[in-house]
Amino acid sequence: MARNIGSRYAAHQVLGRGSAGTVWLGEGPEGPVAIKLLREDLACDQELVGRFVRERTALLGLDHPHVVGVRDLVVDGSDLALVMDLVRGTDLRTRLDRERRLAPEAAVAIVADVADGLAAAHAAGVVHRDVKPENILLDMEGPLGPGGAHPALLTDFGVAKLIDTPRRTKATKIIGTPDYLAPEIVEGLPPRAAVDIYALATVLYELLAGFTPFGGGHPGAVLRRHVTETVVPLPGVPDELWQLVVQCLAKAPASRLRASELAARLHELLPVLAGMPPLDVDEPDTGSTEPYEEAEYAARPAEPRRRGAVPLVRGSATDSNRDTHTSMRVPGPDELAGGARGTARAPRASGRRRPGSARHRAVRRRRITLGVAGLVLAAAAGVGGWLAVSGGDGPAPPVDSEQSAPVQP
Repeated sequence: MARNIGSRYAAHQVLGRGSAGTVWLGEGPEGPVAIKLLREDLACDQELVGRFVRERTALLGLDHPHVVGVRDLVVDGSDLALVMDLVRGTDLRTRLDRERRLAPEAAVAIVADVADGLAAAHAAGVVHRDVKPENILLDMEGPLGPGGAHPALLTDFGVAKLIDTPRRTKATKIIGTPDYLAPEIVEGLPPRAAVDIYALATVLYELLAGFTPFGGGHPGAVLRRHVTETVVPLPGVPDELWQLVVQCLAKAPASRLRASELAARLHELLPVLAGMPPLDVDEPDTGSTEPYEEAEYAARPAEPRRRGAVPLVRGSATDSNRDTHTSMRVPGPDELAGGARGTARAPRASGRRRPGSARHRAVRRRRITLGVAGLVLAAAAGVGGWLAVSGGDGPAPPVDSEQSAPVQP
């Protein structure tokens, strides 16, 4: 049964659910649309609604081929909805789940599209603040680009800023998805355009590797890695592309490229990447290595490893589109200074174990156990041989610890 959204739109079918609201397939005066119906608690906050209405012009003014356009903002009773262009396709997370990683040419083509869209948004003074695969849509009806990539469009502009208002969050809170948060956000600084570049570089790394550079394990450990750790090189990535990734993952926002610069550099790299197969690397272990994690979760049953974004609450069920956008406490200076304590996720060539990983430690334990068992067996064999020669009569002769030979009487 259709649900009326304001006086001009009707929502017919749920396309997906997320932490900010529900996306519907709808119909408007100009044809099919996507309607993001935001949570009721957001719609009931009059101060928040007023702020969002004031920003309506900026959202409606984002007109770019790689940005999902916002057609209208509906405020009607308890309904607060964004009416957007309908993209016939899927999100990038769904493709990653299916393929795990992409060929470098396709990955760079998709990220270049998103960088083009971000450049237009940043020029208009709009920061996305929640760039991640769930918010990148692939237009399956659009022409295929380099590497067979479908056109990519960035969606959900304004939603992060809508949720992150002074009234709803304090200075000790941060908003975002842990795997893609820039270090300055973790440290409590205001988000500028550079946070989108950091998040997009994280997405590019994930498309190439099949996992994010600092993700895995407890969300607090993920946030700390963003601040304290440097990204580990991926085997097989061309040097020019890798240097681009490293620059855009710089801890200092001023060291990162602007969106227009990133897009131009990526487009220039596409011919070099033509025909390259996906990288052959193993995903790092995401098992617990933090003492407080082991104590907290030791009694819980093992959970399957997750790639990409992880929920902020361990063990929580994910939404149909796995939107993990929510708030979390900012770590204190002492926590950030504590380092990751062995939680680095160093990628490695396929088939090789990472030193310090759970599997690596298990192998070492097995080797030590086998070594001790071997020594015991060898000692037993030696004693047995002596008994056989001596006939078992009398005590064994004393052994000189320095000469390792029987002492003559």
